[in-house]
Parts: sequence; structure tokens; C-alpha cells
Amino acid sequence: MSYDLESSLAGSVGEEVIAVIDAPTGAPPANLSFVRRFLKKPLGVASLIYLVAISVLCALASFIAPYGALEQDLLNTTAGPSSAHWLGTDALGRDILSRMLFGGQITLLGVLVTIVTIVVVSIPVGLAAGYLGGSVDRWVGNVTDLLLSVPNIIIVLAVTAIFLENLYAAMITFGILGSAGVIRVIRSAVLSVREELYVAAARTAGVREWRIVVRHVLPRVAGPIIVQASIWGGIALGVETGLSFLGVGVAAPAPSWGGAIYDASQLVYQDAFMLVPTGGVVFFTILAFAFLGDAVRDATFEGWSAGARQNAMRRRRWGRRPLTTDTPSLSQDGGTDLVDPQPEVVGRDAVLTVSHLSVTFESFDRAIKVVDDVSFTLHAGEVLGIVGESGSGKSVTALSILGILPPALKVSAGSIVMDGVDLKGLSEKQMAAHRGTDIAIVFQEPMSCLDPSFTVGSQVAEVVRRHEGLSRRAAKSRVIELFEQVRLPGATMVAKRFPHELSGGMAQRVCIALALAGRPKILVADEPTTALDVTVQSEILGLLRTLQAETGMSILLVTHDWGVVADLCDRAVVMYAGYIVEQATVEQLFLRPNHPYTRGLQLCNPALVGEAEKLPSIPGSVPAPHNWPSGCRFFDRCSFATAECATTEVRLSRGDDDRLVRCLHWRDVVALSTERTS
Repeated sequence: MSYDLESSLAGSVGEEVIAVIDAPTGAPPANLSFVRRFLKKPLGVASLIYLVAISVLCALASFIAPYGALEQDLLNTTAGPSSAHWLGTDALGRDILSRMLFGGQITLLGVLVTIVTIVVVSIPVGLAAGYLGGSVDRWVGNVTDLLLSVPNIIIVLAVTAIFLENLYAAMITFGILGSAGVIRVIRSAVLSVREELYVAAARTAGVREWRIVVRHVLPRVAGPIIVQASIWGGIALGVETGLSFLGVGVAAPAPSWGGAIYDASQLVYQDAFMLVPTGGVVFFTILAFAFLGDAVRDATFEGWSAGARQNAMRRRRWGRRPLTTDTPSLSQDGGTDLVDPQPEVVGRDAVLTVSHLSVTFESFDRAIKVVDDVSFTLHAGEVLGIVGESGSGKSVTALSILGILPPALKVSAGSIVMDGVDLKGLSEKQMAAHRGTDIAIVFQEPMSCLDPSFTVGSQVAEVVRRHEGLSRRAAKSRVIELFEQVRLPGATMVAKRFPHELSGGMAQRVCIALALAGRPKILVADEPTTALDVTVQSEILGLLRTLQAETGMSILLVTHDWGVVADLCDRAVVMYAGYIVEQATVEQLFLRPNHPYTRGLQLCNPALVGEAEKLPSIPGSVPAPHNWPSGCRFFDRCSFATAECATTEVRLSRGDDDRLVRCLHWRDVVALSTERTS
């Protein structure tokens, strides 16, 4: 089975990884129910209770209100709270509690009308614009631009005049006008979701388009929709209250929350307490809408995360097989004599030491290793490459060093020591103090790392101020300095541009500037040239080489490209199926590879093949972590393999030139490599 763990981690970690690591037969449902996830949100639960309570009380006003909405007690005007009138009375002696209960019927119904209007209009239109694109998207864009340019409140006031103070007509109008912004939010979310591989897979599998939209796209954009609905619930409450306050929504003497606030404002110097219950209920209801939306959104997203699945399994107390975390010994030719997995580099001090690192993925009733006993040292001023196919564990190793693994993955063994500090044992707050200043990272997708809402200069300035505590003016100067350092032409003008105005190469240079903003000692470059064309790749590699020489920082380069390794690295670690198969200097690896995998990767170079020759390839694919064989993990793809390789646990040992290699037949590989080069 073909499996690309790193690609899955770079995208949606939860569903894609779980989909390929098969659960045992009879496993329970993967996640907690939505209700149980929601109940873990105290603010959300409190907000829901409040909104339900206030809605029920208002709906039952005719039965529970102590007085009628218009009933007066002229002998008891502007009275404070008492046993007869719990919240006091207004200027006409009307019971404030009763008027708030009756007024809530009209006010909350108006809010509901607005929310329903926005949802009914924005969801289908936003989905159509984002998913279909083309002319549909252009027409929707033109209409939303027009609606957003219209002053909403003026249109609403005009509608109240035309329909003779009809509150619901005004709220429907406000909902239609407000839906323009929500349509844009939904469209933007759908644009990214429709490019996901699972959407393409459903389409190629013959699933109907409407079902793809409803089944695969809509649930993934539910979060923004929920948040927008809750925000507009609060806004609608404010608008309805304002209209009634002005007397154009609910006309006096009919009760409404806005009218009650207006009455209280007229008596603020005589009885200021009246503003407390009238304004307080509006204030807390708006807050409740906001908190409820956030809680529902978070509970929805957690249902898709592998972390939620993992926690659900724990709570349901399903059995789990213990994971063996014994660190395999490092021996000479599979023996028991230990060897140092981190050879010293003369004249260089170690800035990062990774020792026996293991990373596990917790899935249902199993804890599966995805990185297994990885050890290496990065020295001062050194460029160390980590090489291998997708699924070898390169990116997972790099992310574990920075402590930014997805929730489903965790470091289960080993240490990551930087300047005498074991990063593995640090809390998130402590680790955050090291990121950016001591160690930084450059990812392979520059556009995904830049916020499209802000100029690139402001984003870099924010990082500069965070690390160096500079003033705004000084931070701007530092940004220009960084842009010039990464060789961005017209640095001052580039700083004023948004990400979409930059080419891929310029965006990657900005990301490198972001990484350098904290003056880090170590730069982790996770395939920084993969998303760029060949010409730009060469420029970025040259830039990294220059920056390393100028700053003296160490670079940990994750790549699958041997050309990049030859161009930039001093040493390289070759990984396959989660562990190291060879570690040596770049010169040693290219002249005489000791491992069949290293040799096979190098032979796949088109530059080494004549016009009429067939390009060599390594048969098969990297096995999934739960399918790792007990013997050599490269056994079924190796031309040097014997029966012994399938059953013997192969350990890291000393090979040719005192390098480290994990192979029983490395001498045969060396002999063949020597024969080829001679």
C-alpha cells in the first residue's frame, strides 16, 4: 500500500492519517459525540443555558410575568426594586421585569429572523461561488460588492418608513444586506477546501457534485458559518435595539428592549438603576451569542482531529497493546558492541544533539512509531541534510525538534538538546521562548505561511518587535534591512505589498526573512525549494549558502533532492521508513554509498542516464509505519537482500570510512560503488 505520511501531516492530519492506518476490526466510533465535546466548553455551555433560559422566559411571559406589559401603577413610578416589582418601575409605573419579558418576544424573534435570512441567503450563494467559480463567482462578486457599498442602516430606516414601522421587514432587509460579507467568508473558505485531495478523489470516484458540496465541502466550512451566524446574531440584536430606541422599530407603548433602554435613558439622572437591567440583558445576550458560536465551532473541529479520536478511545477504556520503546543497540555488523551515533566533527561545537528520538502516532488502540531511534548532531556553522523519500520521517523529525508536531503525534522517547537544554522536556510556554530566537523554520509552501490580509512588511515587523522589542519606526528599518539581507530587490516597495502581489521566489525570501528576524542560531529548512521552479530554486539555495556564510548559523535541511544536498550540505543523514540507514559526509555518500537505498536514490538521477537508456528506479514504495517488517525495512525493495535480511533486526554499525550504516551487506554495496567509479 502506498503511503505518504508527511503529505498527510502537511494537510489535514486527522482524517488522512487515520484513514491509512487501519483500525482493528470492531473498533468503537472514532470520536466523542458532538454533545460531549460541546459540554467540555464551559463558556459555551453557560451561554447556551443563558440564551435558552432568556428565550423560554420571554416565550412564557404571558404566564409568568407578574404584570401586563402596559399595566400601570401611577402611585409607584420610577420606584427601585421591591418585593412587588423585582426590577422596579418606569416613569409610568409599569413593571420593568414584565416589560422586559414581553419585549424579549419581539426582540429575539427579530434577531432570529435576521440570522435565518443570512443563513438561507449566504450558504447556497457562498458555496456556489466558491465551488463553481468562473462566471458564477464573478456575478456573485459583483453583487456582494454592490451590497457592501450600500449604507445598511439607511436602507433599513427607509424600509421601516415604507412598511410603516414593520420591524420584521426591516430585519429581513438587514439580513439580506449583511449576507454579502458572510458570502465572501464562505466563498473564501470553499476556495481552499475544493482543492483538497479528498474532494478530487470523490469527484474522480463518480460522486455527484451536489453530494460533494453537501458531504465534503459544507462540513469543512461549518466553522466560519457558525462564527458568522453568532456574530450577526449579536449585531442584529444591537440593530433591533437601536431601531426600537429610535422609535422606528417597535413603536411605543409596545414593549421592546430598545424602548426600555430609551425610557431608562430619559430618567438617567433621576433613576440610573433602570439602565442596569435594560442595558444589561442586551449586553449579556450579545456576549452569549459570541461565546456560543466559538464553542460550537471548536466542538465541530475537534470531531475531525486525531487528537479527539485519541482522547475518545482513552475515555472509553478500550484496550491498547503496549508499545515497545526499547532503543535498539548500535552494533558492528549486527553485533552487540555499541557505537557512537553522533561522530564528532573536528573544530566544531555541537549546537543541536538529537539522541534516540522516537515519535509515535496514537491511533485507536495502537501507538505506532513513525520515527524510530533517530540520532544525529548538528554542529556550529554546519549544513546537515536529512534525505529520503516521502514517508521516511524527515519532516516529522524536523517538526519534533521545534515542538510543533500535530496533535496526533508525540515524542515518545529520546532527547533533543540545544545549548545544554533538553527541548523535549519544556512546556509550550518555555519552548515558545526558543522558537525564532534560537531555532527557526522555513516551510516549503511560502504562500501558506503569509497572512493575505496584511502586507509582508507588517508581518515581518510584528516578528521583529516580538523578538527584539523595537519601536514601530525601528522595526520598519529592521524589516528593510532583513529584506535587503535576503536579496529582495526594492525592499522598501516590497514591504508595502501583500502576499498575492509577490512571486513564489519573493514570497520564499520573505519567509526566510521572517525566520531570520529573531537572529536564530539554527535554521530548519523543510524542503524550501520544492514549490519553486528550477531557476528560483537555484537562487534560494544560493541565498541560503550566502546567509549561512554571513551569519554563521547552522542549517538543518530537509530534502529529497540529492542535487540540493550536493550543492549545500556538509554532511547528510539518509532516512528510510522512520529510521536512519546511513550517515556520512556528502563527499563520502556520493563517492561510495554504503547502503543500497542511498545508492538507489543516487542512480535515479536523470543526468546519469543516456538518451537511449531507461531511467533506473527503486521498485515498490516506503512501507506504512504499521507495516514495517521485523527485519530490514528496505528488504522487499533491495537488490542485495538475502533471506537473513528478512528475519534479522539490522542495527546501525560502522561502515566504510568509519561512517554509520544500517545494512548487513554494506561491503557488497561499497565494492559495486567502487567498481562503478573506477
